[in-house]
Amino acid sequence: MDTFTPTPISKVKRHPERGSYDRAAVYAILDAGLSCHVGYALGDQPLVTPTIHWREGDRLYWHGSAASRMLETLASGVKACVTVSLIDGLVLARSAFTHSMNYRSAMVFGTARRVEGRAAKLAALEHLIERLYPGRWAQLRPPTEQEIKATSVLSMPIEEVSAKARSGPPLDHDKDMGERVWAGVIPLTLAPGAPIADPKLDPAIALPDAFARYTPPR
Repeated sequence: MDTFTPTPISKVKRHPERGSYDRAAVYAILDAGLSCHVGYALGDQPLVTPTIHWREGDRLYWHGSAASRMLETLASGVKACVTVSLIDGLVLARSAFTHSMNYRSAMVFGTARRVEGRAAKLAALEHLIERLYPGRWAQLRPPTEQEIKATSVLSMPIEEVSAKARSGPPLDHDKDMGERVWAGVIPLTLAPGAPIADPKLDPAIALPDAFARYTPPR
């Protein structure tokens, strides 16, 4: 299916005109984000943990230490809400009330499971590295057994989900249009700077062209 069916949890209620359940739109936001925030409950205490995520097909993945409280809790069956947010611009209006931001966001709800088996875990981690740095996995030494054992990977189906976005100029009230104050949008983008070599790097090792011209996932 090309669209997700909204549920009472995923349905966008505030500014529903900004909501979307289009699969391509949701996946584009998930893929463009470099990090996410994972919300869950530990007993009666709500927690939100930032982490790195990636998508493979219709599943969302994130990883961490095998001793991670978040991963252990979620692997036990506690429901999660994973949020990815991208800020595209600051919207300056003619009144304080109508200032806003241009943004894209996606929320995925569900229950995660631990990725089991050495091969499956390595395949998931390879996908993470290749998403950020195409071609780099083959250049690195293989993970040690201790590193594999010390790492947990969680996977969650992308089934209950919604996206929300705002774009364009400020939405001032008609009565404010005559105010003599600048209004418009300050665009924001994520742009890489010049690579900085590790001080301990062998000077004979040249910077790969791919990193000299690096662009984040989009």
